[in-house]
Amino acid sequence: MAAFCVDCARDVEAARVDDASTIAAFLYGGPVARSIVRFKYQKRPDLARPLGDLLWRAVEVHSEALRGAIVVPVPLHPSRLAERGYNQAALLSQRIARRLGVRLVARALERCRDTPRQVALDGVARVANMTGAFRVSHPQLVRGQNVLLIDDVRTTGATLISSIASLRESGASRVATAVLAVSPSGALLSRPGLS
Repeated sequence: MAAFCVDCARDVEAARVDDASTIAAFLYGGPVARSIVRFKYQKRPDLARPLGDLLWRAVEVHSEALRGAIVVPVPLHPSRLAERGYNQAALLSQRIARRLGVRLVARALERCRDTPRQVALDGVARVANMTGAFRVSHPQLVRGQNVLLIDDVRTTGATLISSIASLRESGASRVATAVLAVSPSGALLSRPGLS
């Protein structure tokens, strides 16, 4: 199964944010946005395979720098997980961990606060919304580890920033991020202190 048909693939834009600490495969929009919406909200976990393979292409370039890292997905709150039935970031993380040949630590990070959906919030509200939303339930899983944090989309970076803060407070040595898509405005932002 392909993530995009031939015609749609022509409209896909590669992301311009791409180094070993901030990896993004595509700009969010057009066919990429439609695929992610189907993946997340239209009960299409089967899209994890083709989308995860596309994310892998962006991650693979940095595989040497990520050797020995653990892969951690951005978690959903348990109520949202029950509603959706799966965590899209965890499904992407499985593909990336397998391809990198590293350990997936799916429950290293947990969402401890059920936050309102970010979609309708501006950048400042998103940061406030995500502050304190995550915790590391078992710090020994991340202490001293290099972490590759996986999510589907980065808009303002608020979710990733909050997740990174929790991982670092629990002793992670270094945290890099990889997302399937970054918003066009997010691609132009400076990195939020990820490494």
